[in-house]
Order: sequence, then C-alpha cells, then structure tokens
Amino acid sequence: LWKNNQRRFRMSGHNKWSTIKHKKGKADAARGKVFTKIIKEITVAARLGGGDLASNPRLRMAVDKAKMSNMPKDNIERAIQKGTGELPGVVYEEVTYEGYGPEGVAVFIEAMTDNKNRTVAEMRYILSKAGGNLGENGSVAWMFDKKGMIVIPKEAVSEDKLTEMAIEAGVDDIQDAGENFELYCDTSAFIDAVRALEEAGLTLEDSTLTMIPKNSVSLDENGAKKVLKMMDMLEDNDDVQNVFANFDIDDEIMEKLAGE
Repeated sequence: LWKNNQRRFRMSGHNKWSTIKHKKGKADAARGKVFTKIIKEITVAARLGGGDLASNPRLRMAVDKAKMSNMPKDNIERAIQKGTGELPGVVYEEVTYEGYGPEGVAVFIEAMTDNKNRTVAEMRYILSKAGGNLGENGSVAWMFDKKGMIVIPKEAVSEDKLTEMAIEAGVDDIQDAGENFELYCDTSAFIDAVRALEEAGLTLEDSTLTMIPKNSVSLDENGAKKVLKMMDMLEDNDDVQNVFANFDIDDEIMEKLAGE
C-alpha cells in the first residue's frame, strides 16, 4: 500500500477550509441549500441508474449523504421517484466548468442545471468578479486526479487499526484532517472500499468522489481572503454541486480567517 507500509499524512489548504467549515457548521437557512444539492444528486442518480439502491451505487451514496444530513425520509423518496419518472420533476443535466480564480488558482466546478445558459453565465460572472476567468473544457482538469474520498472521525478508530482496515479495503492513502481521517482510493475501488469499511464496523462521516490537485498554489493572507470569498460565492450558487481548487493556505492564516 504505502512504501514500506508507512502511513503518509498530509493536508491541503482546501481540505483545511472544508474541515473548518464543517466544524463551524451552517445556519438552518443554509441547510436548505445543502438539501437542494443532495436532492438534485439523488434525482439524477435515480434517473441514470434506476431507483434500486442495491444495484445503483451512486444513488446509495447520495441517499447515505442525505441521511447524514438528517434529510427527512419523505424528501428522499420523492427525489428518487422524480428521478425514475414516478413523479413529475425538473430534468437536471450534469455539467462541469473550468477556469482560474485570483492568484492563478485553478478551479474545477461540478454543477447540475436545468438551464446551461444561465449557469455558465453565472459561473463566468463569479470568476470574473473574483479576479479570474472561465476557461475551456480541459483547461485545468489535467491538474487534478479524480479519487474516492472516505472521511472517518478519529474518535471512531485508532490510527493503527484504521491502517489495517484501509489496506484490506484497497485504500491508497490516509491523510490527517484535524478531527477526521481522510482516506483516498482509485475511483474503480471506491464503492468496494466504502462497503468494506462499513462492514468492518466503522461509521463514515462522509464518502464522495473528489478531485485532488497535483500541485498547489501557496497563498498569503490577502490572496487567501480573495480565494475563499470566491469559493463561498461558487458554493452558494444553487446549481453548483462541488468546487475543487488547487490552493494551499498556511495553518495560522487559515485559523485567523476562520475566526473573522
């Protein structure tokens, strides 16, 4: 697994920001946005792969995320039925956008929309307002590796025990993310890894597909403020599902900005 079976821990700036946001939590008003994004994912997953969780891994992951977010069961069932056509609903299309933010930070955006013209205009506006620009497809995707990510609370398992489980589950890397461990694996091994860890008795904080930057741009405090403001603007957009960027921020700067 790792060279000489040694664990390898590291943390990127984007992961640190996600960790801090998770710790701070969101107001109930913002929870509606979280629910909206998850419902879109459930609907699209059901439309593409059917409404059976056992035979549709993507749908199962979306439903698991909905349960972790305390989404009511009725909301989940209606989203599935809209995806399968049992109930009327909006048809969403999956789209990705690539570009650059302030300080030359590469940005990869995953969205679901019922109006691509509206969404591309909004992405162009947000990036431009932040001091960046929207690029062509493929302009920054090569800077990222797509991986499966599994988040496990540190209080749930020791490092040594988790390492043993991770090896058995086919995980490639473990990273320290503050209160959690983040496990990474190839996308082809992701579903099996999730199931193996769950069957081993672990409670997962999250499991998702993510984009890991191959190289990062180090930001000073001023640059960090501009980039994090852009990230918030993108993540607050109703059509945006996920935003990935290749920035790195020093711990002290990140903690200072999180407290402001």
